[in-house]
Amino acid sequence: MTLLRLERLQLAYGPQVLLDGADLVLEKGERLALVGRNGTGKSTLLKLVAGEITPDGGDIWRAPGLKIGVLAQELPDASGATIFDVVAQGLPEAGELLSEYHHLVQADDPDMSRMAQLQSRLEAIDGWSFHQRIDVVLTRLGLPEDAEMAGLSGGWRRRVALARALVAEPDLLLLDEPTNHLDLDTIAWLEEQLAAFNGAVLFITHDRAFLSRLATAILELDRGRLGRYPGDYAKYQEQKTHELEVEARENAEFDKKLAQEEAWIRQGIKARRTRNEGRVRALEQMRRERGERRERQGRANLAVESGERSGKRVVELKNVTQRFGDEKVIDDFSIEIQRGDRIGFIGRNGAGKTTLLKILLGELEPSEGSVRVGTKLQVAYFDQLRAGLEPEKTVYDNVAQGSDRVQVGGRDRHVMSYLQDFLFTPERARQPVKALSGGESNRLLLARLFTQPANVLVLDEPTNDLDVETLELLEELLLNFEGTLLLVSTTGPSWTMW
Repeated sequence: MTLLRLERLQLAYGPQVLLDGADLVLEKGERLALVGRNGTGKSTLLKLVAGEITPDGGDIWRAPGLKIGVLAQELPDASGATIFDVVAQGLPEAGELLSEYHHLVQADDPDMSRMAQLQSRLEAIDGWSFHQRIDVVLTRLGLPEDAEMAGLSGGWRRRVALARALVAEPDLLLLDEPTNHLDLDTIAWLEEQLAAFNGAVLFITHDRAFLSRLATAILELDRGRLGRYPGDYAKYQEQKTHELEVEARENAEFDKKLAQEEAWIRQGIKARRTRNEGRVRALEQMRRERGERRERQGRANLAVESGERSGKRVVELKNVTQRFGDEKVIDDFSIEIQRGDRIGFIGRNGAGKTTLLKILLGELEPSEGSVRVGTKLQVAYFDQLRAGLEPEKTVYDNVAQGSDRVQVGGRDRHVMSYLQDFLFTPERARQPVKALSGGESNRLLLARLFTQPANVLVLDEPTNDLDVETLELLEELLLNFEGTLLLVSTTGPSWTMW
């Protein structure tokens, strides 16, 4: 049964063409993984399917009555709303009524007249069955319904967003980087749910293992077009490599022929003879074709500037305990980290991984215990929530910091040239950070990070939203880094490679 059909979709933002005649047919039961370089338009395509934006051209057909559940790339706001409130938003017809009723029931002195009105309206739309759905999904994801969003870690807020997408029991699930911020147990649970899901799933992910276990086929968004590939990620890579090799040969032959024709036209008089007019027209067509060719995005060039050698001891914790109110997040923990150590932090969402990093960095004073920091430390810190980026400023200004030059690897470089190593074109570099995709934002954060001389790298979920090619380059850089490495990641470099 066909749930969705896209035909000849066109979409551009200024000079940036995201979709150029994209086609797709999605059937019930399919789980399609959408891959492509950061900034090519993957998240935008999901927004088109969801009806949040409209294309410049082409057609989108959705099956009558199609229910769509959406997990966006961005985390829900860390606001004063409760988990119940946010999850109920996934039920547009009954959500607001259920949320208001939920708060009235818990009030010390509820407005009984208002409660009666809400009960009547909920009964009219079978609202109690919707309430049961909320209870079921909250239980499955282990979410406390009355906890406020402001007090949750990134992983818990991701769970809440996932619950909001699932509670509507949709026919089509659109998931944008669903494993971001999730711990390994929750990722395993999510895989089971999606494998048993009766509808269709269109998802974006940088997690190669998650992709290979779930995808029934792979879609690649490349230069505005959608290509479909059966099989797992390894088979896709093999077929794509072959296609690019063929394309490169054909382009080389075309360019050689064009160069020959350009040399001929410069001869002048011979080319203006009547019998050569067809050849002139053919040359003009070749020029148009060459001008319309869209080149494939290159590979990022990642390098970290090593700082001077640190002291032997990097940091030592003794009997550290951390409390938030009555909750004990860290209990009597001791560790000594020495120069050259490579330590990975894993644990359930909300277990305190980021809190521990902040104590190690001296950003948070523990409730109990002592912290001894070593000497000659040059720390570069990657924050999973991208707090270091200024969204209203341009990409260029976020790196330049008032200067046109940066020092990288002992070399003085122009900021624009340096940004091109991270695949930002001059046009993209002049745009505000708020216009970037999640993957582009993470690339920018890495670009800022690597301008700092560092002998200690502290990375909190650095792989979120990165495309697979950039992820592989980051893995290689971390493996070759000679300083001390502290890393929180559920889907990043393989622990055994360290």
